[in-house]
Amino acid sequence: MSVTFYEYPKCSTCRNAKKWMEEHGVSYEAVSIVDHTPTAEEIKQLQETAGLPLKRFFNTSGQQYRQLGLKDRLPDMSEEEQRELLASDGMLIKRPIASDGKIVTLGFKPEQYEEAWT
Repeated sequence: MSVTFYEYPKCSTCRNAKKWMEEHGVSYEAVSIVDHTPTAEEIKQLQETAGLPLKRFFNTSGQQYRQLGLKDRLPDMSEEEQRELLASDGMLIKRPIASDGKIVTLGFKPEQYEEAWT
């Protein structure tokens, strides 16, 4: 199983998730979420596969999220507008995102990774 692993290399959560994957023998391809931000269509696919609300894909603790006032703006935006916004700036996306095409994990919780990737 090969997993696409969207990360921000300076993110400690991403580093912890990668360390977990390496320790558990999960092969992955690391993709910088800033240099290769998923497209709106890729975000739609990830969301549908994950079965999560689109709001969960936003990095709500990030500077961009706060600077753009998204807490107040998101409820008035369509899902298409939200996906376009996420695709415009990788720093708006919660990370890491790991996907093998059938499973998607968002963020890093060891128990969630244990269930998904072992």
